[in-house]
Amino acid sequence: MIAILGGLGAAFLWSAATLASARASRLIGASSTVAWAMLIGLFIALPGALLAGPLPPITGQVLLWLALSGFGNVTGLLLVYRGLRIGKIGVVSALASTEGAVAAAIAILGGEQLTLGVGAMLVVIAFGVATVALAAPHAPDEQPSRRAVDPAAARRAALFGAASAVAFGLGLYGSGQVGMALPIAIAVLPPRVVGTVAVFLPMALTGHLRLRREALPFVALIGLVEVVGTASFALGARQSIAIAAVLASQFAAISAIAAFLLYRERLSVRQRSGVVAIALGVAALTALRG
Repeated sequence: MIAILGGLGAAFLWSAATLASARASRLIGASSTVAWAMLIGLFIALPGALLAGPLPPITGQVLLWLALSGFGNVTGLLLVYRGLRIGKIGVVSALASTEGAVAAAIAILGGEQLTLGVGAMLVVIAFGVATVALAAPHAPDEQPSRRAVDPAAARRAALFGAASAVAFGLGLYGSGQVGMALPIAIAVLPPRVVGTVAVFLPMALTGHLRLRREALPFVALIGLVEVVGTASFALGARQSIAIAAVLASQFAAISAIAAFLLYRERLSVRQRSGVVAIALGVAALTALRG
């Protein structure tokens, strides 16, 4: 039950981050969005980390998981925010949501047994990814959404979304391992530290960091929900990394519904079928992993 609740909590929180980042990245750019969100997240997470108490011995393997968690998450955010800046929330988030399948596959490669049912669901998810990525943004007989997307930009956005899934999957697996080895308050720190050092500071020092008043509430919200969402996932991953990961990846379905309600984003029939296939695949994978 902890894995289920932790994964679902992360899904809702990361959905809020996805919607906020879609607005912020169009106002100040993907890199500035990540930079400010990571700095704000660091200030939010640091007090809890300082109060976490004595740490267990930090082995070389734990350092590897810390690095994988930090760099995987930050790289994934840079990629997905670039996709959200030029593409549709429903499409980009659907592709990024396959991070759960990536993390589950890594766990399997790490020694977990792959059943026939799990393998079949991974194929379904892969089919959904290909459908969403390769389909035209609008069917010939459909009217485009309020914010029309150029086909070439839609393709690039899909590639950013798919690439972010790989980075996020690696980061999820690392975060799950860190959550089992260290206190939860410490497990949320790596992405914030990496993002602040590798993204915020260089951009601030070179004068490339941007912030507009309209974007401030969005980056603040991203910083908060990313920290709480990571903590929720890390808590669930203590029971099962795979179950928590695939449930957390349901943020795509939540984001797609919210994008339709808030922004009236419409997808083509083929894209909708791909999103449905991804959602059904990760849901069935969760059931099979349970």
